[in-house]
Amino acid sequence: MHRITVVGGGFAGLTAAVSAAEAGVKVTLYEAHHTLGGRARTADAPYRTNEGPHALYSGGPHWTWLRERGLLGPLAPLPLREAARLRLRHRGALRRTPPPALLKLLRPGLRAPVDADFLTWATGVAGPEGARAAAHFSAVALFHHDPGSLSAAFVHERLRRATKLPPEAHYPRGGWGALIDRMAAHAWNLGVRVETLSRVDTLPTGAPVVVATSLESARRLLGDPSLTWPSGRTVLVDLALRTRRGDPFVVSDLDAPGWLERFTAQDRTLAPAGEQLIQSQVPVGPGASKAEGAARTDELLDLGFPGWRERLTWRREALADGRTGAVDPPGATWRDRPAVDRGDGVYLAGDRVAAPGVLSEVSFTSALTAVSLALGRDALDLKRA
Repeated sequence: MHRITVVGGGFAGLTAAVSAAEAGVKVTLYEAHHTLGGRARTADAPYRTNEGPHALYSGGPHWTWLRERGLLGPLAPLPLREAARLRLRHRGALRRTPPPALLKLLRPGLRAPVDADFLTWATGVAGPEGARAAAHFSAVALFHHDPGSLSAAFVHERLRRATKLPPEAHYPRGGWGALIDRMAAHAWNLGVRVETLSRVDTLPTGAPVVVATSLESARRLLGDPSLTWPSGRTVLVDLALRTRRGDPFVVSDLDAPGWLERFTAQDRTLAPAGEQLIQSQVPVGPGASKAEGAARTDELLDLGFPGWRERLTWRREALADGRTGAVDPPGATWRDRPAVDRGDGVYLAGDRVAAPGVLSEVSFTSALTAVSLALGRDALDLKRA
């Protein structure tokens, strides 16, 4: 029987382990922490937070793969009355609708160039106000302090996906950790050997290895300084407020990149009764501090949740630096990122490597590609992989 070693037990690592085991391969997965999930972990009660605002997009290949295996599990549907409570900060005030110029960038058939930056290209299509608003809105899927400086094609794809109707964003009930638990149980049932609290400092030999860690960890493990690619830098603020009728579901900042989302709008299991759980991300530049991002978060809270300080029951802050996936500069596409195949039976999987898709789709597709290459196949069938 063939053998494969997977290093890293996050979404990419579990995808690789499951797909390899389903192909009849003996799999050993090593995870440095005591729990699986990586950045897809969900905190224990009472406040079941993900690592920043998370959603599962239904337009990607992972959706079909998970559904076919019964791994999607119960989803938390967003009530229509809550969906209607999306608010946009524009020109310093909360609004229900975006500036009309932004909609010009969503015209069917409009294609953005790879070589231009988004703000320059979008200004030519929608004018400066529409271009800035679109760039800042797209930060929900970019986690970058200056989305307008990135490749127009890269940003435009994410803008389209984030504004699609009906919405692609779905929410596993109980948080992403519930999805990870189902994937881990499926891997176990397939015979995958899972070793937690097992940090790998030297590449295993004798069998193909899928390195499904952060790019920084992969760089150290492989001793390869070329394993770099730009990513975002964002301040995460999680807080719980005592419930009050009429709170917005989302506050999206069109004046600067920023996103607040009340996750208990769709899933009451995430916080104690009588409380609402809000998770936010406000991107900051390389020289900015966590405190600056937290202060901007407070500005959005002041607009969307008046009197929130008197209702506050819990809060925490964190800085996510290089932990939010790849961003492509002008002139670059996903094909220019670090290749999956590193030679000598070593393969990369993760959200900053050479694979298409948005957000977790990059991790998923790179994991399937890594296993396909390790097994000497052109591709794994998404249903049978």
